[in-house]
Amino acid sequence: MTAAGPGTRPEGTPSVPFRAGEDGHASFRIPATVRTPTGTVLAFCEARAAGQADHGTIRVVVKRSTDDGRTWGPLVVAADNGADLAGNPAPVVLRTGRVLLVHVRNAGHATEAAIRRGEVSAEDGRRVWVTHSDDDGLTWSPSTEITADVKRPEWRWYATGPGHALQLRSGRVVVPANHSLSDNGPDNGPDNGPDGGHCLLSDDAGRTWSLGYVDDGDGTTARIAANESTAAELPDGRLYLNARTMSPSPAPRADASSEDGGRTLTAPFRPQPHLAGPVCQGSVLQLGASGPLLFSGPADPAGRARMTLRVSTDAGATWRPAHTLDDRPAAYSDLVRLDARSVGLLYETGDGGPYETITFRRLTVSAGGPA
Repeated sequence: MTAAGPGTRPEGTPSVPFRAGEDGHASFRIPATVRTPTGTVLAFCEARAAGQADHGTIRVVVKRSTDDGRTWGPLVVAADNGADLAGNPAPVVLRTGRVLLVHVRNAGHATEAAIRRGEVSAEDGRRVWVTHSDDDGLTWSPSTEITADVKRPEWRWYATGPGHALQLRSGRVVVPANHSLSDNGPDNGPDNGPDGGHCLLSDDAGRTWSLGYVDDGDGTTARIAANESTAAELPDGRLYLNARTMSPSPAPRADASSEDGGRTLTAPFRPQPHLAGPVCQGSVLQLGASGPLLFSGPADPAGRARMTLRVSTDAGATWRPAHTLDDRPAAYSDLVRLDARSVGLLYETGDGGPYETITFRRLTVSAGGPA
């Protein structure tokens, strides 16, 4: 294991809430995690019935921990779509304690490539739903569809998060998301219209929803194709957004900010060269009013490996490594604050490949943040 820098160190041994082949599912992918006001840590993911494929019978499941991720309770189904797909969990804990879970659904036979090519009907394509729990994830309400409020008709592919959403100090709920357009230009490939970023907003605790910013690039040939995204509220009130791009050049990640709670961006997404690594999802977390901004994601540019925590002390303008967990294969991740001095990291990893387990690791952070 790479040595931790001053101010950050791992606590105890990792725990494994999800392992491929267990709990009646062949594979578990796409982690997301939150902590409730009672101290319960919730670990969400996609439970894939038949294998690692992104289509088929998939449901959103959750496990609960009442000891900050050291041990986990039984698997609970949070969102189910029968033999079809429910996925891309984007949970958020409201100040009331209610846990909202925004997610997407589509027909099990519909592959991402077919959806992007426009070969899938609107009924069978990507649709957006929300459910909630008022008992720390033990039980979940029937899901409600909100597609008409947050998805434009010309969008084909659509994904919420994945990873935690957030409630701003104003009370607004912000869910980072992305979409694809139907314009298959010569530079986009046969299965891939241009990607863009957007977010979902709710100003009434999830009862109604609307679209926030929509970023489809700045009209130049060097447009950034913002894809899976994550967000944090900075101490000065700005919303910081960080997204993977669909190409490692000019950078595998891009970022942007909003000064009006996600309604608009101050400028289109720009490349973020300080976050080297493969094309992969990542997570950001702001550590309170005076702490640093954290980013988790694999750091090996050659492939999905070397899960690393990185830190910014200038609101995401620059980043530096804080701690590398190990050099094993690793992919998607999500960060959660546990208390004033600890964060949790829920991430895909394994010895032979990154999708063998979803593992939880607790890290201690000094008052001044990682170094």
